[in-house]
Amino acid sequence: MQISLVGKSILIGVSGSISAYKACEVVRLFVKAGAEVYVVMTPAAERFVSSLTFEALTRNAVLTEKSENWSSDLNHIELGKKCDLFVIAPATANTINKLSKGIADTLLTQTALAFQGEIVIAPAANTRMYKNHFTTGSIKMLKVNDYIIVEPQEKLLACGESGEGGLAEPLEIFYAGCKAMMRENFWEDRRVVVTGGGTREKIDEVRYLTNYSSGKMAKSLCLSLYLKGADVCYITTTGNETLPQSIYTIHVESTQEMYEYTQDALRIAKKGKMSRASLNTPDPVGMIQKRPFLFMVAAVSDYTPKFPQSGKLKKSMIGENWNLELHQTIDILSSLNKDGVTVVAFKAEMDAERGSQNARQMLKAKAVDAVCYNLLKDRSDFGTDSHQITFIANTKELEIPFADKLTLAHQILKQSERLIDE
Repeated sequence: MQISLVGKSILIGVSGSISAYKACEVVRLFVKAGAEVYVVMTPAAERFVSSLTFEALTRNAVLTEKSENWSSDLNHIELGKKCDLFVIAPATANTINKLSKGIADTLLTQTALAFQGEIVIAPAANTRMYKNHFTTGSIKMLKVNDYIIVEPQEKLLACGESGEGGLAEPLEIFYAGCKAMMRENFWEDRRVVVTGGGTREKIDEVRYLTNYSSGKMAKSLCLSLYLKGADVCYITTTGNETLPQSIYTIHVESTQEMYEYTQDALRIAKKGKMSRASLNTPDPVGMIQKRPFLFMVAAVSDYTPKFPQSGKLKKSMIGENWNLELHQTIDILSSLNKDGVTVVAFKAEMDAERGSQNARQMLKAKAVDAVCYNLLKDRSDFGTDSHQITFIANTKELEIPFADKLTLAHQILKQSERLIDE
């Protein structure tokens, strides 16, 4: 899932932490996404990573105490003017405390004080320094002033102690930076439930019935929603690898499990936040609740074994022929309480003649607002990174041309916005 930042300019600030070397990967991710990247370093940071390393990665001169130049734009005022985002990673406890007080005694803090756009901070410090009341107070102050904090990891630190304070993974920092630039008012803080993957119906402890669904389309939708600022709950059978860790993910197996968790998630979406950190946090007084969405992307099994077995069934017990008795699973879309929720269903077909007709009939049969119809040729179409979709609603039908699945996700969300009038 390649995010495009073509046309964007990013400023990366590197302070003096042992994790400064990880800033190289943060820079690489932004460069790979097509952004123009610049770097400013504190003198302490230069003790861990040379400016030459960042120049090689960005193909741009690095702003340091020695390189600042007022006859060009390589200075703490002009460099920030041409950047859309300032990411400070790693941000030491020293730098965090300075930023919260407006102290500007290094080029990095001077640049931050002059910067007018969004600032993302990824702390990295010894646990005791990070948990010190001065630092925690500074982080609270920065949040009040709309700084975006990428929470550190709890891990074994370089100093030998275990605890909170390890720099977040570079991909998490990259995602937070992208989100800061790509948020959209329509989706920001809107609660969205996404289901993905193929359900697994237990036969015995080692066997199950499933399908070829890869879950890639659902993951792409989750990422697109995250980048646009939505409050996402992802219910999946395929895991959340490569997705931002802040996306609240529920792992399920069977159709029945998916139904129960989806129903619960929709109930919560109508009255509370979806994210793990804020499930029990009430909305601010006077906040207008945005209408929730459900994207039912999962490939749900139509049948499940009638008598799932404990342990492993032996061939000697079954015999030469195995007559596996099945019964229908619950129809999730028909059974869910969808009142107050805008629902977009997904339908894959292999019948070129009747596939689109079946998708249109699904609008009324399942009482959904739109259907994303996907015509498959054969099994090889499962798990691909690109496809095409027909977006079918009551009053319109739009062909979304062949593209990678993240681009498709962006287009699906664009069309989904038009389903409701706020």
